[in-house]
Amino acid sequence: MQDSPGVKIETDVDSVEADAPPFLPDMCTLQAVFLLVMLGELLALALTLADSGLAAFDWEGLGFRSFLVQWIVLLSAALLCPLRFRLSRLSPWLAGTVCYLLVLAVTLICSLLGIWGIDGWQEEDGPILLGNLILSAIFAGIVLRYLYVQQQWSNQQKAELRSRIQALQSRIHPHFLFNSMNSIASLIATEPDKAERMVEDLSCLFRASLAEPGLVPLSEELDLCRQFMAIEQIRLGDRLQVHWQVDPAVETGHQPCPIPSLLLQPLLENAIQHGIQSLAGGGLVTIDISLEDGRVKVRVTNPVGEGERPGHGNRMALGNIHHRLQAHFGPAADFSVKTESRESDPPAQFVAQLSYPCSRDDAAARSRNLFNKNKRTD
Repeated sequence: MQDSPGVKIETDVDSVEADAPPFLPDMCTLQAVFLLVMLGELLALALTLADSGLAAFDWEGLGFRSFLVQWIVLLSAALLCPLRFRLSRLSPWLAGTVCYLLVLAVTLICSLLGIWGIDGWQEEDGPILLGNLILSAIFAGIVLRYLYVQQQWSNQQKAELRSRIQALQSRIHPHFLFNSMNSIASLIATEPDKAERMVEDLSCLFRASLAEPGLVPLSEELDLCRQFMAIEQIRLGDRLQVHWQVDPAVETGHQPCPIPSLLLQPLLENAIQHGIQSLAGGGLVTIDISLEDGRVKVRVTNPVGEGERPGHGNRMALGNIHHRLQAHFGPAADFSVKTESRESDPPAQFVAQLSYPCSRDDAAARSRNLFNKNKRTD
C-alpha cells in the first residue's frame, strides 16, 4: 500500500521497543559467572567419575575436562550476554535455535583447539569430537531451556509490577480529578443535568481504576473510554472533536475480546494532553477499532500539539500499555506509535496502534495464571 501524496510517515523509535525485555538472564554479572563456573566444574567432575570411577579417579582427565568445559561455558556466556536483548526481537523458537547453535559452535571450536593443542589431529579423535558435541547438545538444551523459562517468568513479574505501579500512579494523579471537579462546579448552577451526568461518568471511571487489574470485555472498556471522553468534551467544549469507528461485533458485545482494564484510556488521555489541549483551535481524535482474522486492531489518531515534539508524549503511559499487553498476550500482541507529517493542513498526526488476539478462553486463562502466581508471590 502506497502512502498518499504529501504525506510523510516517520516511524517513531519509541522507548517501548528499546525497553524490550531480554530473552535470557544477564550471564555477565559476578554472581552469574560464579554459578556458571561451579556448574561447569560439577559437569566435568561428573563426566570424570562416569569415565574412571571413584577408585581409580583420573585427576589428569578432570583437569583437561575442567579446562575444556570452562572455556566452552564462559565463552558461550560472553557471546550470549550482549545478544540477549537483540534475541528478544526474534520469535522464541528462532532465538532459541540461535543460542543453541552458538553453544555448539563454541564447543566445536574449543574441542578442535584442545585436540590439536595436545597431540595434533589423529584419526581416533573423531569419536571424541562427536562425543563432545553430543554432550554439549544435551546439556546446552537443558540449561538454555531453564534460563529461558526463568527469564520469561521474571519478565512477566516485572511487567505486572509496572502495571500495578502505573495503575496506582494513575489513581493518585490529581490533574484529571481537579479539572473534572472544576467543570462540575461551573455547571451546577447553569446546567445541573449535565453536571449530574458528569459526576456519574466520573464515579464509573474511578470505580474501574480502583478495581483489581485484569481482563474485561472490550465493549466494557469502550464504555469507560466514552465516559472519559464525555468528561473531557464538557471541559474542552468545541475544541475536542471525537470520531468513533468501532466494529459492530465489538460494539454489541457479540465478540467479547477481553482486554486489560483501563488500557485504552491512557491512549485517549495522551491524545488530549499532548495534542488537543495545547492547540488553540483544538482538533479531532479518531478511534478506529476493527476485527481482522481473529485479532483486535486499535488505532488512535490525534494532531500533534503546539510545542510538542512529534511522538514525545507520556512515555510512561505508552510503555505501560506495551508491558501490560505483553504480560497478558505475550508475543502475540503488538504495539507501536508513529508520526505522520503532512506538508499542509491538517498538522502532523500522532498515531498509536495496537493489536492482540481475540480469544477469550486463552486470554482469561493466562490472566488467571498470572494473578494466581502474583498472589502466591505476595
